[in-house]
Amino acid sequence: MKIKILRPAIAMIELIFAIVVMGIVLMSAPMLISTATQSTFVALQQEGINEAASRVNMVMGYAWDEQNTQENYLFPILHVTSGDSAFDESGTTARRVGTPMASQRTFILSDVENSDLNASTTLGSEGGDLDDIDDFGGTSLANIEAATIDYAEKATVNIATSIAYTGDGVAGGYNQSTVTFVPFAAPGGTTTNIKSITVNLTSTSGIGELQKDIMLRAFTCNIGGYKLEERSF
Repeated sequence: MKIKILRPAIAMIELIFAIVVMGIVLMSAPMLISTATQSTFVALQQEGINEAASRVNMVMGYAWDEQNTQENYLFPILHVTSGDSAFDESGTTARRVGTPMASQRTFILSDVENSDLNASTTLGSEGGDLDDIDDFGGTSLANIEAATIDYAEKATVNIATSIAYTGDGVAGGYNQSTVTFVPFAAPGGTTTNIKSITVNLTSTSGIGELQKDIMLRAFTCNIGGYKLEERSF
């Protein structure tokens, strides 16, 4: 008597199903690779935005002007040429209207010898130093350069910083209960009491939706330095 041994084999329907699945995977591979590449570039953009925000905060931490970099003195309020008259010195008090004497925010240095300091009419680094806000104007951070192969880095991410004087006035003046101030609305002239900080992030890519032009803006004012009140014992 012959004994027939059954050997397992792949049925035709299983073979066809496997071929279909492999075909779907192969057809989807380019799309998956493209999606992964875009996700990587989006991550690079997010890192760029975080760096741009850090750049704004870092710049705002510096002295308002070159005249405010003398370490031995409390920073004075600086005179400007085209600011709102409401911020000018009140008579010969060396202070603005409404500024209490205790705050020590004045237009003169503490030694009274170098009074009437004026804000810098020319913005930019003086002698190559980086010790006040406008020294960072025109500077750029390192780019992610274009690669020679179609990787995620085949793009250029650039972060540029610019500093400028901007208008410090409001419609109707400051002598009212409610004021409306629109920052960056218009330049105020040669020197004003507000400097604007603009950090512009641009990214170029062959993929249209990944090309970005993102602007972060902040402003800082000519208010001088402050000194905490000390209690005598």
